[in-house]
Amino acid sequence: MSTDRGRDRAFRRLAESLTLITVLGHTVLGFEQSCLAPVVGVLTGVTAELALETVDAWSRRRPARYLGVPRARVAGFFLPSYVCGLLCAMLLSGNGHLMPVALAVLIGVGGTYVFRVTAPPAPQAPRVPRARETPETAREPGGAGRAAEDAPGRPFLNPAAFGVVAVLLLFPWVGLAPAYQFTAWVSGPFDLVVPLAVLAWGTAVNARLAGRLPLVLGWAGGFALQALVRGGLTDVSVVGALLPMTGTVFALYTGYLLIDPATSPARPRDQVVFGLATAAVYGLLVQFHVVFGLFLAPVAAGACRSLRVALHDRLHPPGAGGPVASGYEELSRYRGRPVRAPAASPPAGPP
Repeated sequence: MSTDRGRDRAFRRLAESLTLITVLGHTVLGFEQSCLAPVVGVLTGVTAELALETVDAWSRRRPARYLGVPRARVAGFFLPSYVCGLLCAMLLSGNGHLMPVALAVLIGVGGTYVFRVTAPPAPQAPRVPRARETPETAREPGGAGRAAEDAPGRPFLNPAAFGVVAVLLLFPWVGLAPAYQFTAWVSGPFDLVVPLAVLAWGTAVNARLAGRLPLVLGWAGGFALQALVRGGLTDVSVVGALLPMTGTVFALYTGYLLIDPATSPARPRDQVVFGLATAAVYGLLVQFHVVFGLFLAPVAAGACRSLRVALHDRLHPPGAGGPVASGYEELSRYRGRPVRAPAASPPAGPP
């Protein structure tokens, strides 16, 4: 299985499981948001993705990434915005208003086009046109000048977390969905079964298809470590600091939001570091009484990661014939294709 196909399958399973949770939440579990909230979130996300990709492709004179590809790949292109819409609708409580959900999704999807890291310029070899190739066909998908393979730069902010944080900061009357809604209409053993099922299904999907098990382990281990550190250095109860790990919100966050294949690291070592960094930021934010630190942590960790990658690539630009600096190459797997700088042209021989 290719990396790109595995990414599409991971997003497809992620979308299917979130759709199932949404349906069960509004019919069995006890979600308090309007039933129109997920519909508005999904429609906003897909529409925003379509509009932004079209405008970005037009402004950069490249084919849109949903054109010239099989129908299954077209659906796969819009799955990240679909997932973002469901997550924002599930996590936000707008007191009966749908505008916060739509705005959060719009900000989240828009952030993937605004906040990007680009590779430094590298020496390029002169391109020799292929036989029967015209300037127009050179820019078509599948041609040698395939500019639509990936949009310039790579996003680094988790779209759902970024949208949720932005709306919470802009509108104080908007809050996070209450944790009890995930088990409001069930009782007894289902209070334990629901979070375990959500965590097990999400982890299985991501570990098998997206390869994000190291990230999950790094985040869970870092969360437990920050609880022990806070309990040892302050008067915080260790049991109380570990208690969020038993809830459905933590399971949903771990198995569906944090491991976003588009903005999380690809290499296992970097995944562990990113998970630990997110947990450390969360511990600091909670210690300073930031109530939505769980969603601000991946945004802050992603921003710091992008700065490290950009600084590394500026200080160590690709040499002649060498690969792009490892930081950008690792971050560049948004569409499942590692990007390397083209080899430098050989020196011209004597006339």
